[in-house]
Amino acid sequence: MCSNIGINLVLAIICINIIANSHCIEYNVKNANNVIILFADDAGLETPVYNNTVCKTPNIENLAKRSVIFTEAFTSVSSCSPSRSTLLTGLPSHQNGMYGLHQSVHNFNSFDSVKSLPNILSQYNIRTGIIGKKHVGPQQVYTFDFEYTEENYPINQIARNITNIKNLVHLFLNDNDTRPFLLYIAFHDPHRCGHITPQFGNFCEKFGNGEKGMGLIPDWKPVYYSVNDIKVAYYLPDTRPVKEDISAQYTTISRLDQGIGLIINELQESGLLNNTLIIYSSDNGPPFPMGRTNLYDPGVREPLLISNPLKPEMWNKHISTPATLLDVVPTILDWFDIPIPKYKLFGKKVYYTGKSLLPYTAQDINEEDRDVYGSHTFHEITMYYPMRSIRTSRYKLIHNINHYSPYGIDQDLYLSPTFQYILNRTHQLLPIYWFKTLQQYYYRQEFELFDLKYDSIEAKNIYSYMKYNNITKNLKNKLKKWRTITNDPFICSPHYVLQDTGDYKSHPKCLPLFNQKIHKEIDITLN
Repeated sequence: MCSNIGINLVLAIICINIIANSHCIEYNVKNANNVIILFADDAGLETPVYNNTVCKTPNIENLAKRSVIFTEAFTSVSSCSPSRSTLLTGLPSHQNGMYGLHQSVHNFNSFDSVKSLPNILSQYNIRTGIIGKKHVGPQQVYTFDFEYTEENYPINQIARNITNIKNLVHLFLNDNDTRPFLLYIAFHDPHRCGHITPQFGNFCEKFGNGEKGMGLIPDWKPVYYSVNDIKVAYYLPDTRPVKEDISAQYTTISRLDQGIGLIINELQESGLLNNTLIIYSSDNGPPFPMGRTNLYDPGVREPLLISNPLKPEMWNKHISTPATLLDVVPTILDWFDIPIPKYKLFGKKVYYTGKSLLPYTAQDINEEDRDVYGSHTFHEITMYYPMRSIRTSRYKLIHNINHYSPYGIDQDLYLSPTFQYILNRTHQLLPIYWFKTLQQYYYRQEFELFDLKYDSIEAKNIYSYMKYNNITKNLKNKLKKWRTITNDPFICSPHYVLQDTGDYKSHPKCLPLFNQKIHKEIDITLN
């Protein structure tokens, strides 16, 4: 099944490219500066590059040896479509409009006037391509010259079948279009799939492995893990069902890793490896409790490797300056020497709060202590749980805006062995060997403050401690400023209503709902 579909897909693509019109542009691709983004789906730090000693990722490790390694990298939102929208626009999801998942009944889209990276680059005669999982919209906002995604092909074939991905990369790199390019390769591994295609396993770890009914991905040599070797991360129960879940996850990470190796090899054989900037990261953390859809560190901490081919003397260096996916657009525009766009959304100036990371790949510079901001609103349409956060080197403050309601659980996590273990043992009044109870996970305080120096696992909320009042006030002010300049429509929630039109157009205010003890008007006018 897998191999036949894959062969037909590749043959069809070859035919399309044979009859496609060629381009005659003045650029010489051998001298051009190109970009490839390698983007994982729900991958965290499961690689020896980030001190995981069990999961084998030799190709990611080889890429790290020719990259700057950012050790404090984060997504700004822990959900698939919103995160991909931030990667491609440089704007947090509440600013670009992608509040939640794009597909099916969820139906979230970015605002029509948002300027995305591929659309910006096309204005400067730079060719753009996407292979794999797109998961953002609308089409006119995210338009690539070369598109092979789940919108036209089965997602497993286009984003998990690394042989198909390799062949598509070959076609893109060997096209006679000689313009500089951006190629965005978005894998579907190691995303869960047990709730949609359970026959392939919880993580699609059986898809394409050659067993009966699983199809065959010719270039994949599956790597299997014994549960006895699995080391459970601090934020999960250390039990056999969890270890089995992680074991399946690691097998799909091996497919992701081998796919990255195939792509690097295609670059090498095309003579483009030494003039292509390569960025590797992921949309959000792994799909486990405390991970994806949370603003806790397991949900937002990401791998980030940037390989600058022009500066080999910087390779394999570790950078502790905090970085986020909001920095990717400024970094790529800097690489192509393109200015940051100036435009408005709904009559309000668009501020880019990310910054170019390219200088860190080019020379030794003083590292910074940057604040990292988070903004999550939806995952699935039924999971309305907006959160905003600020993280410094010492503290993290999370504002759980919809704290009156229980935290939502998405469909694929719900059916996972890990969550079913926590759920059922809690229901049976049995110990779950976790540092939280299920009730604590569901029901959260409006504000959570963690001292990361002494509480790196974010287990103790110290928000109510009076000795942290000044720290809390400072963090709230910083977060408010960031939310104001990024036009966060939730800035007044849950205790106030934003008024920024009519009589309040020139002086926006948060007006009270009288649903808490202290009430006052809050002026959010920009200085």
